[in-house]
Amino acid sequence: MHNLDMQVLNVGLQWVDTHEVWLCTVLSTYGSSPRPPGAMMIIRQQGYYCGSLSGGCVEESFIERIDQDAFPAASQVVRYGEGGFEPDRALPCGGVLEILVEKLSPGATSRAYLQKMIDALTAATAVKKKLILPHACHALEPAAYTNSTITYRDGAAITLTLSTAPRLVIGGLSSVAVFCANFAVALGFETIVCEHREEALENMAALLDANVRLIKQFPAVYLEREGCHAGTAILSLTHDPRIDDLTMMEAVNLPAFYIGAMGSRKNSHRRKERLGQYGDLEPEQVSRIHAPVGLDIGSKTPSEIALSVMADIVRYKNGCVTAVAPPLAEAWEQGSLI
Repeated sequence: MHNLDMQVLNVGLQWVDTHEVWLCTVLSTYGSSPRPPGAMMIIRQQGYYCGSLSGGCVEESFIERIDQDAFPAASQVVRYGEGGFEPDRALPCGGVLEILVEKLSPGATSRAYLQKMIDALTAATAVKKKLILPHACHALEPAAYTNSTITYRDGAAITLTLSTAPRLVIGGLSSVAVFCANFAVALGFETIVCEHREEALENMAALLDANVRLIKQFPAVYLEREGCHAGTAILSLTHDPRIDDLTMMEAVNLPAFYIGAMGSRKNSHRRKERLGQYGDLEPEQVSRIHAPVGLDIGSKTPSEIALSVMADIVRYKNGCVTAVAPPLAEAWEQGSLI
């Protein structure tokens, strides 16, 4: 789930005390689609809405139909695209969308339903939502984290697993770390920066996006105490082995899907030797570390390096990983830029 979708639920919470609202969730997509399964939009009459389902292809139609009371059932599935709800409306992207539409009447019951979804996705890693068309949702259950929304449909019975936003934990502030954190927020990650050094906090904390959670704690201590879920990426970008090495030693014992540290090839090789020799890590643990971190896009500035790092993380998050990662830029090899 993207942070935007959590915002959708919170807006619905504000509206549902006094208005009918329609919670729309993308169930499945076929062909090209700018929004993945699990994407949400909340609508109420008179054209008020939050979120998106298609990047603009069907939102206008939905808003018009809401004012025409086209979705009276507690739940129904609407199809857009070929053979869909509006046969004369082709999606510009050429794809097909199936959307779950839930009508929520104003009052305490609907408010409790939205609040329960928000609480579950805040406290846990995922929630499984069950309903039988055309009835309201009858079950919300904790579920294991998944990096994509899973939909199971058996006739009128629908089970939808929604996961919380992916998380990025950054150990230590640096110019690259600031850009990584801010990019991550824009990409929908829950973003946490751990920094215990007063000088770094004074110089760089103000540069972080307001949505970055800053923890004034040694990164390795935070990871040891808090752990992480399987939708977490962990980075250490300080060039200080006292921080980076200890962060990596904790990270490799966690279920993170991506672990990375910055440095030249030579320094990265030395770090891996240290972790094996002094950190008592097994080769398979050390091999989990992406170092040097990032894709080869010829990065020369902190923002470009951060872009390459986040691109690699998104590549793994989305399951677009080749067997062998591309070699890093020569500038990274020389260690002159980072």
